[in-house]
Amino acid sequence: MEFNIQEMIFTFIGGLGIFLFGIKFMGDGLQKAAGDRLREILDKFTSNPLKGVLAGIFVTVLIQSSSGTTALTVGLVSAGFMTLRQAIGVIMGANIGTTVTAFIIGIEIDEYALPIIAVGAAALFFFKHQKIQSLGQIIFGFGALFYGLDLMSTGMKPLRSLEEFHALTVSMSDNPFLGVIVGTIFTVVVQSSSATIGILQELFAQGAVGLKAALPVLFGDNIGTTITAVLASIGTSIAARRAALVHVMFNVIGTTIFMIFLLPYTKLIGFLQTSLSLNPEMTIAFSHGMFNVTNTIIQFPFIAVLAWIVTKIIRGEDTFINVKPQHLNPIFIEQSPSLALSQAKEEVLRMAEFSHKGLQEASAYFQTKQRKHADLAAQLEEAINNFDKKITHYLVELSAKPLSANDSQMHSNLLNSIRDIERIGDHVENIVEVVDWQIANRVELSDEAKAELNEMISLTLSTLTDAIGSLKDTDAELSHQVFTKEAQIDAMERQIRKKHILRLNERICSANAGAAFADIVTNLERIGDHSANIAGAVLEEDRTAPQPTPSKLKHFELNNQIQTEVL
Repeated sequence: MEFNIQEMIFTFIGGLGIFLFGIKFMGDGLQKAAGDRLREILDKFTSNPLKGVLAGIFVTVLIQSSSGTTALTVGLVSAGFMTLRQAIGVIMGANIGTTVTAFIIGIEIDEYALPIIAVGAAALFFFKHQKIQSLGQIIFGFGALFYGLDLMSTGMKPLRSLEEFHALTVSMSDNPFLGVIVGTIFTVVVQSSSATIGILQELFAQGAVGLKAALPVLFGDNIGTTITAVLASIGTSIAARRAALVHVMFNVIGTTIFMIFLLPYTKLIGFLQTSLSLNPEMTIAFSHGMFNVTNTIIQFPFIAVLAWIVTKIIRGEDTFINVKPQHLNPIFIEQSPSLALSQAKEEVLRMAEFSHKGLQEASAYFQTKQRKHADLAAQLEEAINNFDKKITHYLVELSAKPLSANDSQMHSNLLNSIRDIERIGDHVENIVEVVDWQIANRVELSDEAKAELNEMISLTLSTLTDAIGSLKDTDAELSHQVFTKEAQIDAMERQIRKKHILRLNERICSANAGAAFADIVTNLERIGDHSANIAGAVLEEDRTAPQPTPSKLKHFELNNQIQTEVL
């Protein structure tokens, strides 16, 4: 039989492109329809591994990509929003969720692909309502998925008569490990297990591949899809790299188990195909689903063991920081508003400590240029933003309850302090970005400039430490020390800016270096201002304490007024 190789290849790769676009477009539409809250779902519903499995299934069904879910999970682990054990549950669930695509493909509606695309396009172009637009995107992606599958099928039909391909399938039947390798490599290249399994379904439907050869390829597809999590974990925290390794181990162990029992498993699938009258595509879908569900059931009791193994393989101190509030129990709001307020203060103090630690890491990054410090500072900033939302929401709920005059003042001051701490986190992030810019543009500061900045950083850290201490103990004396040090920071800023201008005039310092220097100075001065605001809130709470000088009090009130207007 004669056939055009170029036409076959073009039809296949074009169909593959449309298929991948269809999955991505449909997943994006589902994600928009879900309100783009996938990260929150994974954050909230992973308190134990079983919930993690369910959350992993749900999110993967929504975005139609187990790779996307595992990459998101690795990011959450790296940011400190999820522990390794929680992540393992999500990864297991993602493997189950991705089987839905294969079941969708098993529905024989290829001939309706183009009308489905037309309906989706009509919804996208003729309606402006966001929900209808999202629905149109889902429908369009659904149709594109089947149209791309139909094109791939057309492109692959000549393979049945190709002697070399026939020899390969015979080899895979005789040597199942070859099938595993083929499936793994192809999925690594395509970066989508759904696409490779879809191709496998078409080959099996055409009779180009037998069940005995198809199943090992399917197992390999599951191994190949782990490459996305591995790539996502490069350069991230130790915990994130461990999560990625768990994903690899989970699928490799599952494949090993099923390869040992390949013959009885093949007979079982054959029996189901006959007894349930499954079409070829649905047969592969059932095989894929049973593999992942059974694999999860087998390995779920050993989550702690998997976590222990990867901890031994990837050694090092885990920089995991628990970024979830620990004291915001809603029961206290109803039963004891005063206790709820004290619990909220504990979380505000944790938030403040994170801002201090973030400034330390930014300082270390400025001095050493080691990326680990920037990554930890970014993790702490994300934690601060999370605390900002959660504590503010808690305090807003608490404001509806009757509070004493003192508690009401404390409530107001905590809200103000949260705002200042969050802004400190932003300024820390700005400093890290300036250092990033320095590194990217190979900008070096003079030794004199570095010494001046290190002195100012040290004073700013000391000021922030005192501000946190005054907030913790409602310490008026420490609050006054903060105002004194903040005045020193202001004076230091004016002095080193003058020296900086002299260096620019004498060409000791370049314009680029000068810009970086000025940005860091500005952010440190602002951190000093916010530290003074925190101390000022403490003095407002303790009316018996001596108040700051009128100029400093005016400065504190002005800062609060400006921030309120901005917010």
